[in-house]
Amino acid sequence: MPATADQVLDALRPVQDPELHRSIVDLRMVRSIEVHDGGSASILVALTIAGCPLRAEIQRRVSDAVTVLDGIDRVDLDFTVMTDDERAELRQRLHGDPAATAGSGQAQGHAEGRAIPFSRPGSRTRPLLVASGKGGVGKSSVTTNLAVALAAQGHSVGIVDADIYGHSIPRMLGTDREPTVIDQMLVPPEAWGVRCISIGYFVPKGQAVIWRGPMLHKALEQFLTDVYWDDPEFLLIDMPPGTGDIAISLSQYLPRGEVFVVTTPQPAAQEVARLSAAMAEKVNLEVRGVIENMSWFTGDDGTRYELFGAGGGQALAEDLGVPLLGQLPLVPALRAGGDTGRPITAVDPGCEASQMFARIAERIAVELKPKRVYHPELQIV
Repeated sequence: MPATADQVLDALRPVQDPELHRSIVDLRMVRSIEVHDGGSASILVALTIAGCPLRAEIQRRVSDAVTVLDGIDRVDLDFTVMTDDERAELRQRLHGDPAATAGSGQAQGHAEGRAIPFSRPGSRTRPLLVASGKGGVGKSSVTTNLAVALAAQGHSVGIVDADIYGHSIPRMLGTDREPTVIDQMLVPPEAWGVRCISIGYFVPKGQAVIWRGPMLHKALEQFLTDVYWDDPEFLLIDMPPGTGDIAISLSQYLPRGEVFVVTTPQPAAQEVARLSAAMAEKVNLEVRGVIENMSWFTGDDGTRYELFGAGGGQALAEDLGVPLLGQLPLVPALRAGGDTGRPITAVDPGCEASQMFARIAERIAVELKPKRVYHPELQIV
């Protein structure tokens, strides 16, 4: 007996929209199913937007799920597009009703008063603020590869590129498309299992961002509220170097943020990195660890050369009373991966640098897991 339309629908339930990571059945994207004699099925799927960049992927997933059923050898898949009202309803189901969280006492954001989800007591997301006292220490490379390492270990991960003036995460992560807009909700692009949002998606290539503090503040609000993050386990924030407006804003938006300071072994760099830790202390953010980058270079003869000195990371960690989570070697492939959008942790997981990123990720996920449990039902009024 050939499969029935109900059996086809059940086969489609595990099929997820590649952007929203929800069943296309639960998202009400499957509009009609007809099973025909002769081993074919006709299916109509409503895309969230016209010109959906992942249409071909949806087609592949639907075909793979249905052709395993008895009596169905071919799938004739047609597409339509959701109406404005349907997109509004979808956005509300996925992203919540802004009016429901306004006035809740949580940190408020730009989107019509919507609360920042990561500030609520019941959020499972750990915001990890990757900071440095100065530029040029590889902070963005560390952020990118640490995020990919966490994703490779099975965690759901997002990155906010908060370095508005010097945005580089999209290129380093290799995201090749812009965010999708569904009724003013931004769905961030994903690569290597990591979602990412950056001002780089919204300004022409090569154009400088010349903003004062209030504009930076508003951009961060939108990154945290208008973007559909879907409650990731980790949200990494690639901080701008130094101790300016963005650091202050993030301390207000993410009061549970954990700060990780990136430095090089050079004593002078360690002294400057101490300033970012001092900033965190002043705005009541906890520094959880130090990551030392460019610790050594291994020559063809196997000799380690400490090109930037030694001991800066350990000295900073001891000064702050936090662990030195790892020392990353200076590897040309690490730099090259950032230029080409192929992070070394993704394309060469067995190399020395990738293994160190994996150990740092595991320490953050397991050893540094917060001991405090947040219960939204327990509130002081």
